[in-house]
Formats: sequence, C-alpha cells, structure tokens
Amino acid sequence: MTKLSFASMSRTLFLAALTLLLAGCQIDSEPKSELDQIRARGVLRVGTINNQLSYYIGPDGPSGLDYELAREFARELGVKLEMKPAYRLSSLFPALKNGEIDIIAAGLSQSEQRLKDYRAGPAYYYVSQQVVYKKGQWRPRSIEQLIAKQDELYNESGDAPIFSVVNDSHFESTLESLKSTYPEFRYYVDNNADVNDLLKQVSQGELKFTMADSVEISLSQRIYPDIATAFEMTEDQPISWFMRRSDDESLYAMMIEFFGNLKQSGSLASLEEKYIGHVGTFDYVDTRAFLRALDTRLPKWMPLFQKYSEEFDWRLIAALAYQESHWNPSAKSPTGVRGMMMLTLPTARSVDVTNRLNPEQSVRGGVEYLRRMMERIPDSIPDHEKIWFALASYNVGYGHMMDARRLTKLQGGSPDAWADVKDRLPQLRQKKYFAQTRYGYARGDEALSYVENIRRYYQSIIGHMEQKHVTTVDSGTDDLTVITPEEEITEDESDIDAAVESSTETSSAASDAQNVSNN
Repeated sequence: MTKLSFASMSRTLFLAALTLLLAGCQIDSEPKSELDQIRARGVLRVGTINNQLSYYIGPDGPSGLDYELAREFARELGVKLEMKPAYRLSSLFPALKNGEIDIIAAGLSQSEQRLKDYRAGPAYYYVSQQVVYKKGQWRPRSIEQLIAKQDELYNESGDAPIFSVVNDSHFESTLESLKSTYPEFRYYVDNNADVNDLLKQVSQGELKFTMADSVEISLSQRIYPDIATAFEMTEDQPISWFMRRSDDESLYAMMIEFFGNLKQSGSLASLEEKYIGHVGTFDYVDTRAFLRALDTRLPKWMPLFQKYSEEFDWRLIAALAYQESHWNPSAKSPTGVRGMMMLTLPTARSVDVTNRLNPEQSVRGGVEYLRRMMERIPDSIPDHEKIWFALASYNVGYGHMMDARRLTKLQGGSPDAWADVKDRLPQLRQKKYFAQTRYGYARGDEALSYVENIRRYYQSIIGHMEQKHVTTVDSGTDDLTVITPEEEITEDESDIDAAVESSTETSSAASDAQNVSNN
C-alpha cells in the first residue's frame, strides 16, 4: 500500500468517526420529553393544597385524596414523590408555570381561564360552586336577590365586605364572568385567606357570604355546622389535575392512562368512598351537640382513648365511643348493652371485661373486640377499607356482614368494596334478600348508619384538632415532604363464597351474628 493511499484511508476513517461522534452528540443534545426528565430526576414534584381533602398530615403521616392519587402515580412512573403543600391557592399556578412543580393535584375545577392557560387531566370527581351563608341569617335564593339587597347589607356592615372569595380561585373567575350581566354586583377578593378561613368567618358572623364547592361545604359542616348553602352558582364541574401546556404529550398521556386504569379497576371509586363517601347527609342538631362534646367531654376521656387505641387512630376510637354512648361511661340501653363502648354481656366476657361501667375496662374491651373483627376481615379487602367492614361487624355481627358481601356478589357488585357492600346492608331487613343469606334477618340499615356516623364523627374530630393546631403543617410551596413510594403489594382475590364458608364453620359464628349494640 502506498503512503498516499494509506493517508487517504486514514483520513476517510477519521471523517467517518467524526461523523458518528457528531451524530451521537446531536442525539444526546436533543431535548428529553417531560416524562423522561421526571424519570431521570427520579422525583415527581406535586403541588397541592393543605386541607382536609387533598393533603394533610395524619397520625400515620401524609393523607388525603390527592396525596394518595399522587403517590400511586409516582409509583406508576417508578419515581419518588415530592409533595409541595401550600395554604394559599395563589402560589400554586406560578410554581407550575415556573417549573418548580410538575403537576398540581389539589382538587381544582376546570375553569375557563385554567383551561386556557394550562392542561387539565381527566376528571376524577365533580362539584358545584355554591354561595354560603350562616343559618338563621337572611338567605338569598339567587344572585339577583342578593344584588337587590346588597346596599342594605353594606349599610348594616359599615361598608365592610359582605361577600368575599379566595384570590385566584375558580370562584373569583365565576364572579368575574358575571360583571357584564351584573355590573352593580360588589364582592371582595381576599389575598390572605383560604376557603376554610372564609367559611369560618361566615360561621362566626364576621362575613355574610362566601363561595365554596359542594364537597368542601359538606366536609366543613362537620366543623362549622352553622354554615349552609344559599344557592348554587354553577352546575357540576369536573375536578382534575393540571400541568403546563406544551407540545410534549408524554406526561399527559401517562396521566390519561393512569386515571383510566384506576377507574377500570375500581381503585378510584374506592379512594373517593374513603374520603368523600360519608358526606352525603348532615344532621345540624347532632353535629352541634357533638362539637360541644368535643370541648366539654373529650378532654377528660382523650387520654383513655390514646392509651388503648393500639394500632388504631385514637380519634377513630373516640368517634366509635361517641356513637356508642356519647362518651357517657354510665350509659345503658333497654337491650342490655352498657358502658362507654356499650358492650353486651357475652362480648364483655369474651374480652375479659368484668365491669362494663368501668370506662377503662370498657374502652380496652371495645378496642380489643374491634381488633378481633379486623383480624377476621378477608385480605381481599383493601387495607384502608377493612375498618369499615370491621365496624359494621362490631355493630351487626360478623356473620351478617359476610351475608351482605354475599348479596353484593350475587347482584354483580364487588364484595371487597365498601361502596358496594354498604348499599346491600339495608337489604338484610327484607325477606326477599335475607332468605338468600346464611344468617337471615338483620337490621343492616342501622349498621350502615352506625358506620357512616362514626366516619362523620371521625372527620369532625380531625378537623377540630386541626383548628386547635394539634396537627400542623408548615405553609409555603418551598416546604417539601419527600415520600418514597412503598413497594407494590399485590393480593390474590379470594372467593366470597369460600370466605363465608370458612368463616362460618366454627361454633362461635352464630353468636357473632348477634348485635353487639342495638340502642
């Protein structure tokens, strides 16, 4: 080979290598998709609102509907979750726009302005916007009635605001859209308050009106029973997560798939049942009596509930005790149940309670009995729903609860979903249904009310404790709570008939079917 040809070949090889190197650099320099960036970072950054529905710190750590959804989404992506909770809505969208967070998961509706500026994920529940007033005060039935009387109301208030909404909220957007139709309507946009602050002001008579969504009102009535809906401002609106608008579809596509799978599997319905399934009914008199008891009776018995709660949240045990006896250790019923936890004599003996009127023995025994019920709940039921099945068993008996599960399966529902089973509990009173069961007639409707009451009392205690600053979370979007997703836990589905069969072959099953407490 001549020197010339060797030099030519070397030059050719060099150029080829350089071309490949430059091509590789060009590939590496191409911008990664938003989803790739999140996976490369190893963290999904989620902005949320610190409240009783989306995100709060419970006794077992972070809780809330949006928190649990975000945790599952991060797990789906294979990354850690970084929550950025804020007290003020006005700080969330700037953080999203500036790239400080990847998504907003805060129970926000799809307002026209938000849809214009940001991309919304799939709807996961629906709410309507409602005007709130204080019970006993003048109630407008429409925006026209309110406007007709607003001058009189402003005179009474000394020109102090009578109608306030949260800054940058969908309520502000709704009122803004009314300006062309009702230019005389006057309202105040509060830059320093959140929805809870304004609802509290209405409850205390410091503010005439505010706006909140239907779910938030139902939850807040457990803490502020004097608030009520004056009228609806909108029809039902979808609630969704939000992300930045871009040509990049990667994160959005994953979110669509994620929520689709949740809906198809029933997991979304299960989470909604957990957090908002108990808000349908509201008893004004009962709630006021309960809130008074929180201040006058609970402090005396709280150490006892905390001492014996064991693996349970002490606030749940307190809610159970209130449902049973209204925290009266001397309570008695014509049916023979007695004490703080209203135990029957056979149940008391089974948990080594010798004196049902002794509050310490009663609470200890009641918790032990509930623990035993929890141990018997089939593993096919999600962990976060087992407590509702256990409480139903505590009231109506384990055998009857399993009968309700059998009816649920026969009717095409899921025997492992509380949302499905609770609808069948009342059927245990009806002959055409209880004839299909193993244990027959039972007052299943009372068991349903029993569980739902406890859930409402429990939520009220949580809200009350938060108002008293027992549970606190630092505000601001710069405060992070870093959560590492747990390993995926999969459980085999058990057959309901096999579960019922195996659970009812013992000699104690028949006695378990009897009511523990039917006051």
